[in-house]
Amino acid sequence: MDDTSIKKLVDQYIDLNFFIEKNVESLIKGQISSDLTNDQQYMLRYINKVGVCTSSELAEIFNVKKSAITAIINRLWDKGLILRTRDDKDRRMIYLTLTEAGKEVFNQSEVRIHQLVTSFITQFDQEEIEAFMKTYEKLNQIILAAKDKNLGE
Repeated sequence: MDDTSIKKLVDQYIDLNFFIEKNVESLIKGQISSDLTNDQQYMLRYINKVGVCTSSELAEIFNVKKSAITAIINRLWDKGLILRTRDDKDRRMIYLTLTEAGKEVFNQSEVRIHQLVTSFITQFDQEEIEAFMKTYEKLNQIILAAKDKNLGE
């Protein structure tokens, strides 16, 4: 593949990625509780998935600074959606879990998000979906490997 073709593909990827990401984020925002941000919904989703986690774990998973996570966690706590529990043996460790209200808000939003994504997915046949997911997973692995390589330097 020549440099012109590669540049064209790179430009197309960057443009598509930008517009898809921005439009999907906007559509998802329309499906979640009006007093939550998308980032807060993603945090609730992760905490719901794992059950218990720490702020440090969230910072690592979401690839952001701990101060950004602290701000999000404080807002979720202020809204009564998460609990902070100190470790009895190590008072520096604070574990995060969803409250019942947090589970309810998450589940309500999740149903609407699933309906939205289902409306997209059902416009493809099974073969297209499988090919897309396989390609998307491969892209994720390539990106993670590049990230690990850059962190190791």
